[in-house]
Amino acid sequence: MIRAILVLAELKRNHATHVIGLPDNATVKLFELLTNDPDIELVSVTREGEAFAIASGLWVGGKVPVVLVQNTGFFESGDSFRGTAMRMRVPLVCLITYRGYGKLSGTGSEALNAAALSAAGVDSAALITEATLRAWGIPFVFLHDDSDVPEISEAFRKCGEGAQPVGVLITSDLV
Repeated sequence: MIRAILVLAELKRNHATHVIGLPDNATVKLFELLTNDPDIELVSVTREGEAFAIASGLWVGGKVPVVLVQNTGFFESGDSFRGTAMRMRVPLVCLITYRGYGKLSGTGSEALNAAALSAAGVDSAALITEATLRAWGIPFVFLHDDSDVPEISEAFRKCGEGAQPVGVLITSDLV
């Protein structure tokens, strides 16, 4: 379990000015908190690809944006991500909910082949999440529970150090 209030506090600790994204079942609590928060502006989008373009523009304008999307939404936004945030080397924290993580074996090294990607008991989105981030050269950290929330600060540090986006993989619902 990860408490959304702790995630929000960590974003504030790192001076985030905006959270841009599309809510899913795992992040609804954080979106509710952001709706009423006076310190961080919530920007809702209709497609995840919009989130990366908006975040990149905010960064150019001197803001500290964070993108919040599901792994499937991250896949959908690939060209926008590549053409803006990655190409511009935006130091952008990307909070990515890891749909399907609970059904993985936990090793992160599941075989990627037609049989695995079509298996009934596994969400194929989970199988390709880490592989996609690695293929794009995107460092990432995990949020499994409350004790991992400081990893958000580590992601901010890595963003600044590498002048590039960094993923934060959220493996359980925010409550």
